Amino acid sequence: MRDRREQFIDGEWIPSSEAGLEVRSARTGTLVGRVAEGTVDDVERAVAAARRAFPAWSALPASERAGYLRAIAEGIRSHADEIVTLVAEEIGTIEGTARAMQIGAAAHAFDDAADHAEAALEATELGHSRLLSQPIGVVAAITPWNFPLYQAALKIAPALAVGCTVVLKPSEVAGLTALTLGDIAGEAGLPAGVLNIVSGLGPVVGEALVGHPEVDAVTFTGSDRAGARVASIAGGAIKPVTLELGGKSAHLVLDDSDLESAVGYSITSAFGNNGQVCAALSRLVVPRDLLPRVEEIALAKASSVVVGDPLESGTQLGPLTSEAQRERLQGLVRAAVDEGTRVLLGGPDAEVAVPSGLEGGYWVAPTVFTDVAPDATLAQEEAFGPVLTIIPFDGDDEEGVRIVNSTRYGLNAAVWAADRERAEAVARQLNASTVYLNAAAFNPSAPFGGTKGSGFGRERGAWGLHEYTQTKSVQV
Repeated sequence: MRDRREQFIDGEWIPSSEAGLEVRSARTGTLVGRVAEGTVDDVERAVAAARRAFPAWSALPASERAGYLRAIAEGIRSHADEIVTLVAEEIGTIEGTARAMQIGAAAHAFDDAADHAEAALEATELGHSRLLSQPIGVVAAITPWNFPLYQAALKIAPALAVGCTVVLKPSEVAGLTALTLGDIAGEAGLPAGVLNIVSGLGPVVGEALVGHPEVDAVTFTGSDRAGARVASIAGGAIKPVTLELGGKSAHLVLDDSDLESAVGYSITSAFGNNGQVCAALSRLVVPRDLLPRVEEIALAKASSVVVGDPLESGTQLGPLTSEAQRERLQGLVRAAVDEGTRVLLGGPDAEVAVPSGLEGGYWVAPTVFTDVAPDATLAQEEAFGPVLTIIPFDGDDEEGVRIVNSTRYGLNAAVWAADRERAEAVARQLNASTVYLNAAAFNPSAPFGGTKGSGFGRERGAWGLHEYTQTKSVQV
């Protein structure tokens, strides 16, 4: 068992409260570690350290800061096996996903920020004015449990690149994984106070950070409810906040599509990271006359998904992160059944072939609902589990677009069509910050964020760095 009841403050591991917060294995349900239950005093020390470190860190040439970021990226890669094991235990992530996102994408975030560090701060001329981009100051970063290292990297890397200092509050559900960043920062020789990590509960540590007068900006990824609370506190303190919240993303399949490929893409996205992805394409929107064939393909492909130990090769779907998450998902699935929604596969009482020795894990069956009304609960609410909802529509492309845009969210979307120009025309009408055409590859440098209830602000690439700068106009 890992006992990490310490906070990473001012370059050192500082003992915190004795109680600690339990971390349970998604695989087995057993206790695998403890993290610190942070206090307001921990927050005060961390913010003070970040404030002290800010002048020297922001004064460093961008190329020197970039060197530290590259060292952290290399550190993430060198800790790969440890991180893969931790995320499998904490949230049930399968090995392939862990290596792609928690190692590859997380390390890339630091390398990418290093690549853009100098350009983000270049002065520009506007008539007789010189426009300067300068670091905003001390940043509070609050991250969720589903991608504990990658989400932290998306916030820490750009903030450090432009000269800000950071206090990270990771989710206590996956606190062990997030704390490896403190180890890696120390190994990289990052100056004391530049990055601080305080684990604990949102209502205590998170709110103390957001409202702290010495915190200059806040970046948050998490639930709608928590995001609204963060925005309220930050607004009251008159400080900028970036929010990346939930999603109910849709895949719009047009009538000229290769259905075998399109439906397979939906299954892969909806079940990725065990469905615990805010950007998952959990709604499959299809012309009604194609519904029988879509159901046939979806049933075959979803039935073949291999449920198993996330640490075993060949596993495609692992457990959910906690009992609370499983109960929430099962409640939503039961509500859908009660509403009369037709189950194509799985459902609330479906048996799961649990791997031997892992019976205590938080397992759920892959589930597909079909012929779902666009306004049904399951079509509107984020499931955050391996659930795909098939929604048929009558009419033309515009009706499909209307259904895609009919939720309060606007995070991610996809369009599948044989006619590329038609697909692009439809993509322009979708109210989402990211749209994929015909299974286009993930671009870790492209901007990502929300519209509508999915939040505001952008992460990744050059756009992510600009969230942590402020513009000064000098008249010359």
